[in-house]
Amino acid sequence: MKGIALVLIIVCCPFLFFAQGEEVGPLTGNPDLYGKNKKSEKSNPGTFDSTFIYKSDTLDLPFFDEFTNNHFQQYNADYSDLGVTSDKKYRILDNVTSVQIPNNLYFSGQTTFRRTYDVLTSTYTDVNFSPTQYKVGSLAAYPVSYATTDLFPPYYIYDTVGTPDVSDTIWIVSPEFYQDSANQFFANLNNTNAYWLDNQAYHNYRFAVEPPSLGVVTFDGLDENGYPYAIGTTLTNYADFLTSKPLDLSTVNSADSVYFSFLFQAEGFGDIPEGSDSLVLEFYAKDLDQWNRVWSVSGQASSDFQVGHICITESIYFEKGFQFRFKNYGALSGMLDDFHIDYVHVRALSGYQDTILKDLAFVYPVGSLLKTYTSVPWDHFKNNSTGKMNDSTTLVMHNGAVIQANNEDGLLEVSYGGLAEGSFLLNGQILAGGIAPYNYQPGITSQSYHDLSGGYVYDITKLGNHQTFDILATASTPTTTANDYTLNDSTAGIQYFANYYSYDDGSAEAAYGPTGVQARLAIKYNAYEADSIIGLNIHFVPSVTDVSNKLFLLTVWNDNAGQPGTVLYEDDVFFPRQPEYGANRNEFITYYFKDTLKVAVGESYFVGWRQFDAARLNVGLDRNLDNSSNIYYSVNNGVSWSQSSFPGSVMMRPIYSTSMDNELSIEENKSKPIVNIFPNPASDDVTIALENGLYSGVEVYSIQGSLMIDTIESKISLVNLPGGVYFFRIKGVDNVYKIIKY
Repeated sequence: MKGIALVLIIVCCPFLFFAQGEEVGPLTGNPDLYGKNKKSEKSNPGTFDSTFIYKSDTLDLPFFDEFTNNHFQQYNADYSDLGVTSDKKYRILDNVTSVQIPNNLYFSGQTTFRRTYDVLTSTYTDVNFSPTQYKVGSLAAYPVSYATTDLFPPYYIYDTVGTPDVSDTIWIVSPEFYQDSANQFFANLNNTNAYWLDNQAYHNYRFAVEPPSLGVVTFDGLDENGYPYAIGTTLTNYADFLTSKPLDLSTVNSADSVYFSFLFQAEGFGDIPEGSDSLVLEFYAKDLDQWNRVWSVSGQASSDFQVGHICITESIYFEKGFQFRFKNYGALSGMLDDFHIDYVHVRALSGYQDTILKDLAFVYPVGSLLKTYTSVPWDHFKNNSTGKMNDSTTLVMHNGAVIQANNEDGLLEVSYGGLAEGSFLLNGQILAGGIAPYNYQPGITSQSYHDLSGGYVYDITKLGNHQTFDILATASTPTTTANDYTLNDSTAGIQYFANYYSYDDGSAEAAYGPTGVQARLAIKYNAYEADSIIGLNIHFVPSVTDVSNKLFLLTVWNDNAGQPGTVLYEDDVFFPRQPEYGANRNEFITYYFKDTLKVAVGESYFVGWRQFDAARLNVGLDRNLDNSSNIYYSVNNGVSWSQSSFPGSVMMRPIYSTSMDNELSIEENKSKPIVNIFPNPASDDVTIALENGLYSGVEVYSIQGSLMIDTIESKISLVNLPGGVYFFRIKGVDNVYKIIKY
């Protein structure tokens, strides 16, 4: 019952931390998008200067996107491109002629004056300066709106009457009104292969469960850069928009039976949308300049893809400039309340029954052709290549037709540097649910398993430490049914050989980790040969709560009858680590062992961490590849271990040193800062002195890993802390120091 209760709690409340155990949660950052769509910086920040306004082109019917490829419009115009125009606007104009004033004039928006002081009577009089009227506009948005404004000289004059007379001019520092300008650029879009005007929603191949073809678009609480709209809040609102380019419906009418159809799925491998969440479809009536809701669905648990099918009948839409858009309503703090769409189709001469997509399509990219792993060190494979090719490579296909499709031979090809290396005939497939080969049933997604252990083997004569092979799987066109969309008849993948072992496909769909003070996480690896590792590549993801200030110790264990045994390496308690979030697509952070130590490991061992705090540290969990049998955790100081109950692969990769030392480029710090902390032990104040470095602050942690003090002061008061042991982490210094408070 404990396991059942755990699953139910996670489904209902993904924000809850448990006292101890293991836990998965939603992502609040999309690592696949970090930095992907960031715009270039403007030359004049705070204004529209150097920005572009784009005029969209118009597409003709039919409109069809099954998201195998990315058809989002890219906004990358350059000022020098043919057809680009511009409009330069000035902040301050002459009130009469509307001509810009010179650049060297400055003004105050407040009344300034001349003060005359009489030393004989000790009295003064103020005479305000006369204002000058100008047209002043804000350059924050285009077009610029101007308003007539009274502006005053940017100084005061203090005049003393007596013997001798003194006159002083006091200038205002940084007066707020001065001439400025901004250039607005204009460009025309002309790309019929780009269908969508915005890219807040996420085009991907991994977040939907058994989509009908390669690729979907996912709606969640992340913006186009993969960051939460409102992290750390409980706000809900409309989040992602996916807006079509204008379509020309002026040549058709309601009598032509124009239908809009699409497929949608809630949750997938992401987060379950609640009943208060929704996915919405709106149509745009150009002449009315109005968006109208025509369809919506509330949140629900994971399900098969469902059909949305709408007949367009209202005359307000049959014009040049018709548009449609999807948007989602849900939590804004991360990858939450997920919806996925596929097969968006607008066409004429259709009907109410026309929802069948005659498409025998691959569902996912090709995975690794190796047994178990998605990558292994190249020298390990070269030394032990026999029997390492996958004897059960999985391919997934969906038959969207109403009749069965022949299970015909296909082809899997491997190439290197653009040249063919080898191939496998995909024959004799055993589809899920059958003992012998049988045909693809209508409307069903089927898996086929292929034995690649005989025949081609990756060429071990290739030189170098890193290798990349390209993989292409192609299905033959079935003879028993029409196949309308041949684009999905093939699927590709890449086989990497790097300096690490990996189980995951490089895409995190959830955040994972044990919970509990001093909890341990251990991932089992069965390597091709004994060797030495020098650290771990770990992909941490932000999930609801930022835990990048928590501490953990890298740990390596030997194999004790299939579970973690003796500790082969653990970080010094005075050298703890912290989760770091990468800024790029699915970025792994490299954690080298202290002093670049090489840790000898056998063919079977475990890598992971011991954490100080109870909070889940949120390592990425790939939910497409299930290696949960190799995930272990302990919540009782390593006395006993439990195997994970969550299917997936933890994104933690051991780094090997063999044949790789010359590529690691680990730099030696030849002028390490010298830290002096005194007194130690201390009862009240502690002073930090730094040599050979610039002091930028300190973080003080309890022995449980809780952050107690974060300050830039070099003299730290411990008066309010109870007696005990504390860890001082000097910012910018690669070490942690133990201080005793009595």
